[in-house]
Amino acid sequence: MPNMSLKKNPMPSQDPNVRNKNFDEVALGYTEEMAIDEAQRCLNCKNPKCVEGCPVNVHIPEFISKVAEGKFDEAFSVITSTNSLPAICGRVCPQENQCEGKCIRGIKGEPVGIGRLERFVADYHNAHGHQGGAPAVPERNGHKVAVVGSGPAGLTCAGDLARKGYDVTVFEALHQVGGVLVYGIPEFRLPKAIVAKEVARLEHFGVKIVTDTVVGRTITIDELMEEGFEAVFIGSGAGLPMFMHIPGENLKGVYSANEFLTRINLMKAYKEGSDTPIMELKGKKVAVVGGGNVAMDAARCAKRLGAEVYIIYRRSEAELPARAEEVEHAKEEGIIFKTLNNPTAILGYNNPEDKRDPKNGSVMGIRCVEMELGEPDASGRRRPIVKEGSDFEMEMDCVIMALGTSPNPLIKSTTKGLEINKKGGIIVNEDGLTSREGVYAGGDAVTGAATVILAMGAGKTAAKAIDEALSKK
Repeated sequence: MPNMSLKKNPMPSQDPNVRNKNFDEVALGYTEEMAIDEAQRCLNCKNPKCVEGCPVNVHIPEFISKVAEGKFDEAFSVITSTNSLPAICGRVCPQENQCEGKCIRGIKGEPVGIGRLERFVADYHNAHGHQGGAPAVPERNGHKVAVVGSGPAGLTCAGDLARKGYDVTVFEALHQVGGVLVYGIPEFRLPKAIVAKEVARLEHFGVKIVTDTVVGRTITIDELMEEGFEAVFIGSGAGLPMFMHIPGENLKGVYSANEFLTRINLMKAYKEGSDTPIMELKGKKVAVVGGGNVAMDAARCAKRLGAEVYIIYRRSEAELPARAEEVEHAKEEGIIFKTLNNPTAILGYNNPEDKRDPKNGSVMGIRCVEMELGEPDASGRRRPIVKEGSDFEMEMDCVIMALGTSPNPLIKSTTKGLEINKKGGIIVNEDGLTSREGVYAGGDAVTGAATVILAMGAGKTAAKAIDEALSKK
């Protein structure tokens, strides 16, 4: 009998005043009993809109039915038939705007906790293994494919092709596999051990991974094709940070969110003795400029390093692009939101005798202007307009710019015949095929900074197109 409760089973989590001082995972996950109870809220609709909202087309009602029956191993098989990274998706996907956003239960109450159930199933599998043993590795079909980048787009493309028998090699620029999953998303949202387990599952299917290889420098796409790779998928992400180009952005203590998070997440700068330390933030004031998930991640990391943290965003709270859950968590942890404000300059020390910081060029404050909302712009959000005469200053010790990223131009500049749009993204058709024969692309390298699940969907689309093209040879 369906569970007709109007509310989801709440997600157990660390107390806000405890978690804002550590990097352990915030959400603790469902128990078996909670998962079964939540799964019984699903109505098994004849026309499941939730599947339409999933970029990787997980068979949602089918896997939830298995959870409701306590058949967690079978539920995992259902999910992974279309999704190579379930433990990751269950944690970081914006389900509220996708599968859960279309759930019928959400009309009169809260939708089914699809993301929480996906996470539970993946975590259960990671803890207990596959009862029927490891899945069989398909025979190789003789075709070689190269994947550039080991982020969500690249891993998805590689996993889908490996399961079809392709000889797939992933080339990763950094020393650790996972792309934005390891350098961009904090440990407290996505433990790196989870990413490692998902990668290990792909390696089981035969995916080879080569790290410390910058495609475009170490080796070019043209050279990959010459070495016998019949297709190349570019999933190199968008790692080039954006700035406001206001006075003071070159001061000591100004970071891009990309650098700040990479130092913390990948290089463990918060640990004593780190090879790539970050400035001491305990007792300091930090401004994070931006309102997306990356801004929330940077702010919450700075809070855990002991800082008093402010989010400065030029629109109102209603327009914040970050997930509602991330905003809620940030507020619970003590982050201060200064919405309808925009920086105009970062202020620095000019007096070398200043005892607070005797070095020239360090951040001492930020100058902002108040904003108000006008008519909607091209994005559909109301355009922020400056309130004349509303300038004010705030003391700050560090400023983190979380304004988005764009694709690195390296691959464009070293690959013949690759068309790029005005924003630096690679131009592709509906199948992910670029202007260069045999070269496909997807994820942030095409769209600019977007979500993990959209990048995964692009990787899946390209894998299907590559398979269709190469299987004819």
